[in-house]
Amino acid sequence: MSLKPWREIARPHKDVLEGTFKQSEFAADISQVAAGAAPPEYQDAEKFFSRTFITEGMRLLLLSVAQRLAGQGGDPVIQLQTAFGGGKTHTMLAVYHLASRQTSTNKLEGIPPILDQAGIHDLPQARVAVIDGIKLSPSQPQQHGNITANTLWGELAWQLLCEEGYAMVAASDASGVSPGKEVIRQLLERAAPCVILMDEMVAFIRQLEVSKEFRAGTFDSNISFIQALTEALKAVPNAILLASLPESDLEVGGNMGQRALNSLEKYFARIESVWKPVATTEAFEIVRRRLFEHAGERAQVEGISRQFHNFYRANSSKFPLETQSNEYFERLCQSYPIHPEIFDRLYEDWSTLDKFQRTRGVLQYMAIVIHRLWEDNNQDALIMPGSLPLDDSITRNKSIHYLPQGWEPVMEKEVDGVRSEPASLDREDTRFGSVQAARRAMRTIFLGSAPAVSTQAVRGIQAEHILLGCVQPGQTIGTFEDILKRLRDRLHYLYSDQDRFWLDTRPNLRREMESRKQNINDREELEPLLKARVNKVFGSKHRFSGIHVFTPSADVPDEYGTGSRLVVLPPNAAYSRGDNKAAYAAALEILQQRGEQPRQKQNRLIFLAADYDTVGNLKIQGRMALAWKRIVTDIDSGKLNLDLFQAKLARNHAEEADKSLLQLVRETWKWLLCPTQEIIKGKPEITWEVVSVSPAAMNLAAEIEQKLREEEWLITEWSPVHLRSLLNQWYFKDGITEVGTQKVWQDCCHYLYLPRLANDNVFKDAISRGVDNEDFFGFASGKENNKYVGFAFGKPVFVTLDGKELLVEHAAAMAYREETKPKAIKPTPIINHDNNEIEPGDIDPPAPPSVSLPKTFYGAVTLDPLRAASQFSDIMEEIVQQFTARTGVKVSISVEINADFSDGFDESFQRVIKENCNTLKFKPGEFEN
Repeated sequence: MSLKPWREIARPHKDVLEGTFKQSEFAADISQVAAGAAPPEYQDAEKFFSRTFITEGMRLLLLSVAQRLAGQGGDPVIQLQTAFGGGKTHTMLAVYHLASRQTSTNKLEGIPPILDQAGIHDLPQARVAVIDGIKLSPSQPQQHGNITANTLWGELAWQLLCEEGYAMVAASDASGVSPGKEVIRQLLERAAPCVILMDEMVAFIRQLEVSKEFRAGTFDSNISFIQALTEALKAVPNAILLASLPESDLEVGGNMGQRALNSLEKYFARIESVWKPVATTEAFEIVRRRLFEHAGERAQVEGISRQFHNFYRANSSKFPLETQSNEYFERLCQSYPIHPEIFDRLYEDWSTLDKFQRTRGVLQYMAIVIHRLWEDNNQDALIMPGSLPLDDSITRNKSIHYLPQGWEPVMEKEVDGVRSEPASLDREDTRFGSVQAARRAMRTIFLGSAPAVSTQAVRGIQAEHILLGCVQPGQTIGTFEDILKRLRDRLHYLYSDQDRFWLDTRPNLRREMESRKQNINDREELEPLLKARVNKVFGSKHRFSGIHVFTPSADVPDEYGTGSRLVVLPPNAAYSRGDNKAAYAAALEILQQRGEQPRQKQNRLIFLAADYDTVGNLKIQGRMALAWKRIVTDIDSGKLNLDLFQAKLARNHAEEADKSLLQLVRETWKWLLCPTQEIIKGKPEITWEVVSVSPAAMNLAAEIEQKLREEEWLITEWSPVHLRSLLNQWYFKDGITEVGTQKVWQDCCHYLYLPRLANDNVFKDAISRGVDNEDFFGFASGKENNKYVGFAFGKPVFVTLDGKELLVEHAAAMAYREETKPKAIKPTPIINHDNNEIEPGDIDPPAPPSVSLPKTFYGAVTLDPLRAASQFSDIMEEIVQQFTARTGVKVSISVEINADFSDGFDESFQRVIKENCNTLKFKPGEFEN
């Protein structure tokens, strides 16, 4: 089933649809209904019940009222006490229409099942008295023809029995003294069956100041009347009283109001019946019935709800746990076309505000929202928190009406509107703009965090609830996760802590950070920071002779070294395929010059350049990290006075900014630049080969080394075949048949057109393997008097690159071997005693003389203490490796150290040396006098 917009399935009531509803009409006024002057949806009983969802609490109350009026039990007094806007007056209206019987009960939607449950087939018509504490005044009597009702009891008597009733309490009404319980009981018996509806009684009685007399009586006389009334009701089986009392401090109003409430609660509580207030799930249907003429066919509603529920279950890790249950699917169906998250936020968070009425406030707010969305042709599948049209001035004003001062600029700049930051983010990136990700996220954050910033123990709305309020099936969740990070980094009134986000009217530290960010000096502060972070990315484990980060040409060594050097170019020498001049120019300067001197070993350098398109963001992130670091420093030093929470946030932001910078550094330096040399139009020219390295690799240095091997820009294993080809191409020509090994190695370090070997061991190994075979070239340790010293061809050799060794061209090596091969000497014939010649092979040759070969070697050498490490390394390569290379040779090495000091070694120094000798297993290691 396709995900149809809510407007194609549900249809609002005409007044909501056209925007002709009046805000006041959502406030049910029981006095207007009693006077016949209320709007049709409240005045007409049939219309009233058609738009009224009978909650569980209302059902039980109407059941009790019907039983009481029919004389079948029921409660004589029912106290309605809920939060502001909790449905008290609406419930009284339901009782009014049921009891007055101006419309047949079978036409009142939801009533027949209640009467059937009570077993009542004919509900008697009752007299109804409405005592409205706001309408009545202690000093202004109510005029009914010739009769003036001064008090509550005078007004009650008149409404129940007119002149007859008033006559029963006339004396008490005139004197302002409460009639006795018996008089009230007689009044109720004559009026029964009857219903008394007392609304807002605290508002009336709190006006009766102590020690003052009013025409309506004193405070005490009115409280006495309430006591007598409640006692009298118990004696009349078909009379009932419903009284509403406030729950919030705002409705109570001052000390007198609290005193009035305490007194009324005392007497109502003696015989009150428990009334269950509206549950949140029931509120779904209340709002839906009042605002929507038709909420959609059941099959369509279930189809849309199922798609949302399946989407939440398929991405269970991204959404709240409650969305995974089948119960949540039912909630989706019950609240359609409004998402349950809107109801949860309004009923759980906004209803805690003093001015926000629980049911009436939701109705008023959602009527404005639905009208605006209808006018804007909203295409969302459900009306979600992210759908709220907070760019609309009417909706915005209604939203901040319940909040403290200071929200107007926050809404305009950071929540919604053409000039807001979220709108800018949506315009900047089509990935966000296509789904209005920034605006939807901020609307959701506003709805979920604005009403409770100062009172929540744990601030904010969790990211999973933000996603719940934003994302629709078919959209990419990651887009909204990304926008939350962008919003957190750019907004000044948005706070975040771990996975929670909230708005506040106080600017966060981001404005302070932005101010400091503008004062960062790139050369003195930003570049050193970036250099440090690049070095941190590479670490210390790599095979390069050196990694030179943002190093001037004079400070990049011009040495043969043990490996190639990686030069990391600064940010201003960034590379892009469309603009590579800056990178090439910076690399070329280092390649050709070492300060003011020409560079010789050019083929030892590889360059790493930053990505041009990323450098801008890198610098911004670097300045941000420095700014946060400054803020934390000022907090620690006491220069910046913040509360503990803001100080904690600043430290968290500093850590996150540094982590983000490190990651961005990793993503920015990605272009490997390798210099080569080609002959173009008869002239050698330097050209560049470029390749990118993956930013996702675990180890950047290892990734670069791997990429250099793959591209054959750095040779770690070299075949003798390639060495022979190089020798034949560049050295063995024009009659030259030999070349020094050291020269070839150094030329490979100097010239860009020659192979770039990782180190001299690669070169040595290629020579050794080539000489061990007769197919490539010959080798000599030196040359004296036109004779090769240590000539080798087809046998292993040890290569040192000492400046004397030679490589011999293949044919010349073969010829030299033939020339130096010992010539065969023709043996002299042997004459026997018979004067006959005998061939040498005919007799046994004489046994060679016995020669005893040396079997043991001993050598000792004195080392310079300042150069011992390098000298010992040479000894290992030149001497020891010769022995260990032969099978069966046993080698032992002893190190002897003698140290003399005329002043003598102190005890502390002796202790250090002895401990180190023990660790290194010296035998012995003692000091002597």
